[in-house]
Amino acid sequence: MSETTTPRQRTTSGQGRTFDSVLDTIGDTPCIRINRLAPDHVEMYVKAEFFNPAASVKDRLAVNIIESAERAGTLQPGQTVVEATSGNTGIGLAMVCAAKGYPLVVTMAESFSIERRKLMRFLGARVVLTPKAEKGVGMYRKAEELANANGWFLASQFETEANATIHEFTTAREILADFPAGSLNYWVTGYGTGGTVSGVGRVLRKESPDTRIILTEPANAALLASGHVQARTDSGSPAKSHPAFEPHPIQGWTPDFIPLVLQEAIDGNYYDELIPVSGADGMAWSKQLAQGEGIFTGVSGGSTFAVAMQIAEKADPGARILCMLPDTGERYLSSPLFDGIAEVMSDDEVALSRSTPGYQMADS
Repeated sequence: MSETTTPRQRTTSGQGRTFDSVLDTIGDTPCIRINRLAPDHVEMYVKAEFFNPAASVKDRLAVNIIESAERAGTLQPGQTVVEATSGNTGIGLAMVCAAKGYPLVVTMAESFSIERRKLMRFLGARVVLTPKAEKGVGMYRKAEELANANGWFLASQFETEANATIHEFTTAREILADFPAGSLNYWVTGYGTGGTVSGVGRVLRKESPDTRIILTEPANAALLASGHVQARTDSGSPAKSHPAFEPHPIQGWTPDFIPLVLQEAIDGNYYDELIPVSGADGMAWSKQLAQGEGIFTGVSGGSTFAVAMQIAEKADPGARILCMLPDTGERYLSSPLFDGIAEVMSDDEVALSRSTPGYQMADS
C-alpha cells in the first residue's frame, strides 16, 4: 500500500496534567464541525457542552454559584443547598455538592424526565417534586419556602450574577479562542436562565462586534417575542407566570417566566435576531444530528441546531456558524424524543437474525 493511501492512525498524547477534582474538568468544550448535514456553502460548528463532566452547560454555572458563595461567605461549610431546576442545573449542582461535601435539595416540576431526577438522586441529592400545574414558578416558590424554613442556601440560578459571569469568563473566551475576532459570523443559542446569552453576549458585543447573535425560543412559548414585560418581586424573582407561556417539549428552555439573568440580554440588545422553533423540529434535528453526524444531543440542542440550519441556508458563502448544544440526549430517554425507538427487534432486525442459522433469540 502506498504512503498516500495509508489510513491515518489516530493517536492521543494525554492532557499533560492531572486534575485535583472533577470540578477542574469543567469547560474547554470542543467546537465540532458539521460535515454531512451542513449546506456546502457555509462552515457549521457546534459547541458540544455534553463534554462537561456532568454532561451539560449547566455544570459551568453550578460550580460558579457554589464557589462565588464560598468566597462571599454566604455559603457555610456543611450548609444545605437548595435550588429549583428542570434538571441540568440540578445535576450540575449535585456533582458540585458531592465533590465539595454540601447536602443538596432540588425542587422540580413532576413533568420533567424521570432520568433527570434519578441522576440527581444517584449523585446524592434529594428531589422534591412539585405539581406540573404550578409550572416553573411553583418549583421556584417551593425552593424559596424550603430555604426560608430551614436556613438553607438558595442557589438562585435565575437571578445570581454568578450565572452570566461564568459564561463571560469561560464560554465566551473559549469561543474567541476557537474563532478569533472577526472570523465567526453567527452564534446561535437558546435560553433557559439566560446566563449563556447574557455572559457570552457581553464579550462578543465588545470583542467580536460583527458576529451576529441569534437567539431562539419555543414557538408556542414565545415570551420574548410577545413583548409582555415580566412581573417581578423586589428581589427580581418572578411575581407570576408570564402570560405568553404555554407548556412546550423543549426541556431546559424557557420556563414560565423571563429570568432576571436573561433581562440583561434584553436590555443590552445582546441578540440581533429572535427566531422561534417548534419542539417537533427540535426533536427531528436532534435525531438527524445523531444519525447524520454521530453527535448525541437533547431536544434543546436539536432546537438550536434547527435554527442554525435556517441561518445557514440563507447565509453568505463562506459564513461560519457556531451553534450551542447544551446537553446530551441521554437526559431524554423517557421523553417524546425517543418515541418510536423500539426496545425489541424490528421485523427487519428479525429478518437479519434469521438470515444466518445461529444465535437466534427464541421468540424471533
